[in-house]
Amino acid sequence: MSWARAAMAKTAKGTPAVAALDAAEIAYMLHAYDFDGVPGQIGLQAACAMGVAAERVFKTLVAVVDDKELVVAILAVDRELDLKALAKAAGGKRAAMADVAAAERATGYVKGGISPLGQRRRLRMFVDRGALDPATIIVNGGKRGLQVELAGSDLLTATGGTAASLARPA
Repeated sequence: MSWARAAMAKTAKGTPAVAALDAAEIAYMLHAYDFDGVPGQIGLQAACAMGVAAERVFKTLVAVVDDKELVVAILAVDRELDLKALAKAAGGKRAAMADVAAAERATGYVKGGISPLGQRRRLRMFVDRGALDPATIIVNGGKRGLQVELAGSDLLTATGGTAASLARPA
């Protein structure tokens, strides 16, 4: 794949996720699509709209560990988050999905546009090991309808993330 920044600079302008990748000098490609926002299907809809396999598109989920720490889990959109595995990876006893408003406040992004990159508050990141298998993965670019394609290892570097087994079949 040729790594060139897509001609969508005006679409991504002002996106903290893209700015973070530029600052870190990490190669990426932008993908834009028409956001439909079907509840519970946002990631699958993105994969379909871009014409890529769902296992290459990764969702960003914000959870709370032991009722005190917000953390981020990144896993393929065709998988479910194993909350027990996330809690264990974070050194806690239990985890639950964070309230949408709390996730939006902490990350600086809105639901459907939460990126693991360029978040307002740096939360601990846990990336499912499946992100390291394909040559590239696709994550949210910081706004609805914008995705960023990059190497899974580069995502770990950019976020300071930890690889862990977090997913189970949907």
